[in-house]
Amino acid sequence: MELNILENQPERLKFEILGEGHTLCNALRKELWNDKSVKIAGYSIGHALVPRPVFTIEAADAKKALTEAIKRLKKENKELRDVFKKVK
Repeated sequence: MELNILENQPERLKFEILGEGHTLCNALRKELWNDKSVKIAGYSIGHALVPRPVFTIEAADAKKALTEAIKRLKKENKELRDVFKKVK
């Protein structure tokens, strides 16, 4: 995964996530919307054959909102992984 920052302002962050598609972007977008400080959280993929989503976040502190959303997703994934390990 590679990240290209397109716009980096305190209240607005715009970046490309190379090599990723809807799976990661939908999870991240949904988690960002759980943050009350987030005004805009969305992404677009120009063409399905070239997975280069462009993500836009607007919040009181866009970097902090992104960091916190990633932490929450990591925690959820760890919990799922732990439950799955018990099933084996």
